[in-house]
Amino acid sequence: MPVNFARAYYKNCLFSNKRISMLNLADQRKEYSFSTLDEIQVDKNPLLLFNKWFKEAEGKVLEANAMHLSTVSNGKPKGRIVLLKGVDHGFVFFTNYGSAKGQELQQNSSAAVTFFWGEIEKQVRVEGKVEKVTEAESDDYFKLRPRESQLGALASAQSSPISSRKELVDKYFQLMEEFDGRVIPRPPHWGGFRLLPDYFEFWQGGAGRLHDRITYSDFAAESWKIARLSP
Repeated sequence: MPVNFARAYYKNCLFSNKRISMLNLADQRKEYSFSTLDEIQVDKNPLLLFNKWFKEAEGKVLEANAMHLSTVSNGKPKGRIVLLKGVDHGFVFFTNYGSAKGQELQQNSSAAVTFFWGEIEKQVRVEGKVEKVTEAESDDYFKLRPRESQLGALASAQSSPISSRKELVDKYFQLMEEFDGRVIPRPPHWGGFRLLPDYFEFWQGGAGRLHDRITYSDFAAESWKIARLSP
């Protein structure tokens, strides 16, 4: 909210019965001590290091494939959590192409994803450009989705306003009856994106806040530039 409006709003709250309970987080601390990360010994290919870390996170982190996807819209950053569904030469995820993030990615292909695995004291940031996956790839993944999720993709015009939850539920059950006993086709507005990375940052928590931050950038001639950042 605008600064002047915010000041007036909070002042009004302080002098009314609607007091705001402010969070005091200054004393919260967590010490990191699991391991260290050495830029001399890391894999030369960041995707190999990512796969190694991801396998470590599986089983220890709730939905290790959950990632924060950042997009840009009219010069402003936007963020939300999506699920990673594949790693090859890029990071693959699926969505409604007509959703807010789907439209933003088609208008501006620059994007970033962040994985935070607190249980193993690791974080990975990846930046790059996105492209749509092939229709065959989208078809193959859609067939693997639970039937309920397939119906949900058909029922929801993601990010569009609706009058009530009932409207959405009614549409869902209407489609359930319509496709009873039939294969549910992938809707043309639903499919995948692949983030093609040009930058990685691997963060390993360290004791005394002396965290390790190793970056991969300036990919050229099948080689990445590896560097260490100050924490």
